[in-house]
Amino acid sequence: MIRGGYVYIMTNKYNTVLYTGVTSQLRDRVYEHKTDFYPHSFTSRYQIHKLVFFEGFDYIEEAIAREKQIKSGSRKKKIELIENMNPHWKDLFEQIPVGE
Repeated sequence: MIRGGYVYIMTNKYNTVLYTGVTSQLRDRVYEHKTDFYPHSFTSRYQIHKLVFFEGFDYIEEAIAREKQIKSGSRKKKIELIENMNPHWKDLFEQIPVGE
């Protein structure tokens, strides 16, 4: 199934900085973060290269709404969300569905 959008959370290698984003092309967007495609960005500055959470939606508007919900929550809520999906905080880049 082709999805309309994704919300995702990335972190640095020490899991100390969290970044929440939304995109319609998850693999491409995460690759941009990993390769510091935008060298002056927040994710580049803080070396945020590890995908630790993602959630797909049929419509981009749903992903945007979910991103706003996650961003408005506390750090503790974000950590709970990550650990429910990815308890060991592994990089999930290779688990992104092909074509996404």
